[in-house]
Amino acid sequence: MTEQAADGFSIAQLFYEEGSFGPYLLVTIILGGGAAWLSGRAIAQTWRPGWQILAYGLILGFAVRFIHFSLFGGTLLSAYYYATDSAVCIALGLLGFRAARARQMVTHYRWINRPDGPLRWRKNSP
Repeated sequence: MTEQAADGFSIAQLFYEEGSFGPYLLVTIILGGGAAWLSGRAIAQTWRPGWQILAYGLILGFAVRFIHFSLFGGTLLSAYYYATDSAVCIALGLLGFRAARARQMVTHYRWINRPDGPLRWRKNSP
């Protein structure tokens, strides 16, 4: 259950409209975020530019909103929840892109780059 203020507003309502956190976690984070991670990784593996994640994230945001609508009775045409779902998809897509690109730069250009964490690479010192 969520904590509600005196005026009936809860912090949980900022992110999800269902009565519990479960549908939001399942649909938005696991399904939508997982698909976004994979699409970001695919964009990086095919050497396409990172701005394409924005387009795919917006499409995935609508798909997530449709699943909330069809399975859990959520609002289909809610600009706020669409923006929230899309933001999660874009953020996880960018993380997937960056992780794959860092792995590519270290693997393909081993003589120039070395790993510097899971999302970064660094030039080799001369």
